[in-house]
Amino acid sequence: MNKKKKNMDENTAQEKMKQLEWYITKHCLWQYNSRGWDREIQNERILMKTRQILCGENAREDNSYADRYYWSEAITLAGAFKRYFPWLEDMTKDEIATVMQMLKEKMDYTMIKGSLNLELTKEKY
Repeated sequence: MNKKKKNMDENTAQEKMKQLEWYITKHCLWQYNSRGWDREIQNERILMKTRQILCGENAREDNSYADRYYWSEAITLAGAFKRYFPWLEDMTKDEIATVMQMLKEKMDYTMIKGSLNLELTKEKY
């Protein structure tokens, strides 16, 4: 019997994103970089690579120190996500991509755009 999987609704995606966000805010020190632009780059690269790993894609771009750093953080994060959130195994690649994009947007807002830390927005810092 071929069952067609129903797409995840917005509320379910939000709930799953919040669980992943909770894990990052409690366990990941990389979120505390002192400059807003650093936080934005870290969110983009670490969360993108985490999504790629969770979706079974190649997450390595080059052998630069920066790429190796983002990749190592993503490997650790993807492993923790798989361990603590087994529902990821039941999601499609598109659903994972949706939740990870929501997570990146939420982390950007929480850690940068919505932060009351004015040092994050100083241009020459």
